[in-house]
Amino acid sequence: MKLLDIVILSLAVGFLIIGIHQVMVLGLGQAYWALMLTLVLFFVFTLRKRGKN
Repeated sequence: MKLLDIVILSLAVGFLIIGIHQVMVLGLGQAYWALMLTLVLFFVFTLRKRGKN
């Protein structure tokens, strides 16, 4: 796993934690941006992992 993969995965986990906190405090509408950014980062991470094979 390269450094960029680790950074992408760490950012995704970080935004997931932020998104969960925002959902509990403000609701789903205000946390949508963090949850969607998490999904995009996980998608990019998955594409990078599949591209190596």
